[in-house]
Amino acid sequence: MAKIDEQYFKERDFKVIGHSVNKIDAMGMACGQETYVGDFDLSGALIGYIVPSPYAHARIVEIDPTRARAVKGVHAVLTYKDVPRHLHTTAGQGYVEPSPYDTAILDNKMRLVGDHVALIAADTREIAEEAGRILLEDTKWEVLEPVLDADHAMDDGAPVIHDEPDAYVPIPIPYDPKKNMASAASMGVGDMEKVMKESYVTIDEVYSTHYAQHCPIETHVCLGSIDGRNRINLITSTQVPYHARRITAQALGIPIKRIRVIKPRIGGAFGTKQEVLLEPLVASLVLATRRKIYLRLTRAEEFVSRVRHPIKTHMQAGFNKDGTVNGMRMAVVSNTGAYGSHALTVMCNCGSKVLPLYRMKTVAFDAKAVYTNLPVGGAYRGYGATQSAFAMEVMMDEVAEKLGMDPLEIRRINHIKPGEGSPVFAALGEGKPGVEQKIGSCGLAECLDKGAAAIEWDKKHGKNFGGHGHKKRGVGMCALMQGSSIPEIDMASVSIKMNEDGSFILAAGATDLGTGSDTVLAQSAAEILGVDVTDIVVHSSDTDLTPFDVGAYASSTTYLSGEAAKRSAQGVSKQIRDVAADMFHELKGMERPDPDTLKLADKKVYAPNGESVTLADIGVRTLYERDQHQIGFIGSAISHKSPPPFSAHFAEVEVDEETGKVRVIKYVATMDCGTALNPTLAEGQVEGAVVNGMSFALTEEYLFSDKGRMQNANFADYKIFNTDDMPELVTIMVPTYEETGPFGAKSVSEIGINGPIPAIANAIYDAVGVRIHHAPFTPEKVLKAIQEKKAKEAAAKK
Repeated sequence: MAKIDEQYFKERDFKVIGHSVNKIDAMGMACGQETYVGDFDLSGALIGYIVPSPYAHARIVEIDPTRARAVKGVHAVLTYKDVPRHLHTTAGQGYVEPSPYDTAILDNKMRLVGDHVALIAADTREIAEEAGRILLEDTKWEVLEPVLDADHAMDDGAPVIHDEPDAYVPIPIPYDPKKNMASAASMGVGDMEKVMKESYVTIDEVYSTHYAQHCPIETHVCLGSIDGRNRINLITSTQVPYHARRITAQALGIPIKRIRVIKPRIGGAFGTKQEVLLEPLVASLVLATRRKIYLRLTRAEEFVSRVRHPIKTHMQAGFNKDGTVNGMRMAVVSNTGAYGSHALTVMCNCGSKVLPLYRMKTVAFDAKAVYTNLPVGGAYRGYGATQSAFAMEVMMDEVAEKLGMDPLEIRRINHIKPGEGSPVFAALGEGKPGVEQKIGSCGLAECLDKGAAAIEWDKKHGKNFGGHGHKKRGVGMCALMQGSSIPEIDMASVSIKMNEDGSFILAAGATDLGTGSDTVLAQSAAEILGVDVTDIVVHSSDTDLTPFDVGAYASSTTYLSGEAAKRSAQGVSKQIRDVAADMFHELKGMERPDPDTLKLADKKVYAPNGESVTLADIGVRTLYERDQHQIGFIGSAISHKSPPPFSAHFAEVEVDEETGKVRVIKYVATMDCGTALNPTLAEGQVEGAVVNGMSFALTEEYLFSDKGRMQNANFADYKIFNTDDMPELVTIMVPTYEETGPFGAKSVSEIGINGPIPAIANAIYDAVGVRIHHAPFTPEKVLKAIQEKKAKEAAAKK
């Protein structure tokens, strides 16, 4: 259920923007007509297979592929000896990436269970697996001691995971692989020691979040081939086609011009497909066999492909008697796993997307990302903010209790407001200083008020309202911020050309992950061009045919790619108005009007006197009749600011004191994303993120053996939320207008996942009086906390 302020859009006089038009691919998706990687012609394709390492940490002493290559139906077996060694990062980020170049296509050292021993191309998966089994029998190993605890990864004498001499970082950021340190960052303003000594109330606590997988229904998949011009064509489920092209070329040591990347429909991503995992592997097999190669990860392989970084966040803070923040220090240790993909950027986001939420003169941030022999942390919706928002927002509740304040009130008096900034903005960027900025739009105060009313905060908080017997009820809340694109780094472009019937072809490098971005870009163009969304034909994500875009990540598509679409439409509109001015003069007998006075609406161009010409007439004239030329324009945008969306979340839970089971009864998410360009799609993003976050908070958990092997890499043993788990979910959109965004828009897709962990943790405390600092909140963990609390209470009575 969602609530929207319809009057807001009427006052803005938007014709297409702010309206919940149908997704342009809705009918095709519903009828199964949209095309995914697996729907392309697979006839004659060989099956690609990655031979997995059985060890978490080991070195190949000798590998003999002779017997494996002799297996009938095997067409290629590639080891580290058969492929070029060009170290790179798999993180699909802006170039030059702020990540270690610590990855080879294949290596002689394995750094996690499932690491890549070899690549095989065969007629079937079964044949490839048999050849892989034989290859492992013919491999001699030096098994090394693994590092399975991030807390001890940097200890003196700890095994060194990246001891290869050629690993490096391409930009000057802290990197010490000999100490298993993949990255580090710090900033500080003011004197935290003084804050901790002189504040009325202080807090010093540690919080942690856990491994989780994105669980896209479609796992990583790539189809590769080589064409008659000796170019490699990769049809791949990716969020970052242009980064995938560049990194694949880099890994293979071939020119970018030899690679074409096409992104079809994607069956879920959530950040994991920001990683360039399969494309270099498939391209290697294509070059080795000159055949079509199809490689798709199984669910078990997907579970150890990329994950959310487990992060431990140490919070120290001081508050004044009136509840105002005196200062805060956040110290983060991030487990990046076996490779340093996204190591620096995720840990920096812990600070940059969380600390500025509250006003303070003294603030400090310290972070380290450490290597372990466990699955690799990658991009995941929320991207660091999820992990440390948990720490921040549970800490705020704990301070409120110490001060005898309502948790709502302590947030009201401290949260950042329009016109205010934070030293964190300028200090923390992506491999370089950030960008100083002031808050333009902020609807957080209204989010807090509307959310509190919807959850009935005053009636329920602290009162076990609705609880009975051993089933107790409580409510909890949190406040959130995120960002919109990466300022001074991310760029997007969109091209639009006009057809003779007055319709338009829009080409964008932006990737629709199922989020509806193709529709939103079409709406942005249609608003400017005065046409219906159905008059905009969208093509996206083909590196040969669509303009450059960094891809779908960092909450950038609506804010950045949407601005590029707006600028492209404005360029086309200017060309249309120039032609229309000539037509008014020549065909209507008018003095040639100033093109700037003409308006596009209802598929026509209107003069100030009411005369009009149709877009179709203009299209025919420019293509066939007179002064022929193609009306078209490429609009580009780079972000100079990252305006935060704001949100407040409220959870009502029921906790069974006898079993520890936590059930979410009702969840309210209020959202300020500026102008919701398509309210229904925006609501869907919020609600999808919230469900994702509830699952992360309550049920998702990785279980490892003492050798570093995941024990529950399947949906039978790794529980994700489904419709049976859903509570009553209320979404309330709070419109604001962000001057730097297209039509006032900010981002919406990530922030919603950050709320469930702190909101539910705070609600559990309200229900049964136990603070749980380490997620997930499984029945076993909650029950143990309840039993320990009761034992302490009983001991105190004796």
